[in-house]
Amino acid sequence: MRQLAALAPLALLLAGCGLHPMYAGGTRGPVAQTLAGVEVAPIEGKAGWLVGNALRDKLSAMGSVQPRYRLDVKLDDEISGLGVNRQDVTTRERRTLRARFQLVDLSKGTVLLDDTAGSDAGIDVVGSEYATIAAENTALENLSGIVADQIVARLALYAHRAPQP
Repeated sequence: MRQLAALAPLALLLAGCGLHPMYAGGTRGPVAQTLAGVEVAPIEGKAGWLVGNALRDKLSAMGSVQPRYRLDVKLDDEISGLGVNRQDVTTRERRTLRARFQLVDLSKGTVLLDDTAGSDAGIDVVGSEYATIAAENTALENLSGIVADQIVARLALYAHRAPQP
């Protein structure tokens, strides 16, 4: 009984901390409805195809409604050499994927959100060219998912903070 009495003030503090569930209401909640109303514009290149598919998968999980917003994404995909051995051969690479994205209101044509996301991955360059190319492709696939997660998280935060119609 004493333990419960000691925990009661902590419960009151937690209730007053100002935290609110972002996805309250599930797929019918305001954040999920906003995300479901986002259409992804075509994105150039292989990285664009991967990021676009990842975004569409994550946004379609929120349901489907008439598109109210368009997501424009520009990507910068770069591979740079890091490690060099005594024979002046690259032994380590870094693949960087950066995205600049804009959320556009389709009815007004105004930009509601303009932000960036990005991540990078290290790649070991080995004796087999095939293995190195496979590692570079795997890194791009992983980075595409990470960048898409960051974009959706920022869209959700925007939807959570924006006034609801």
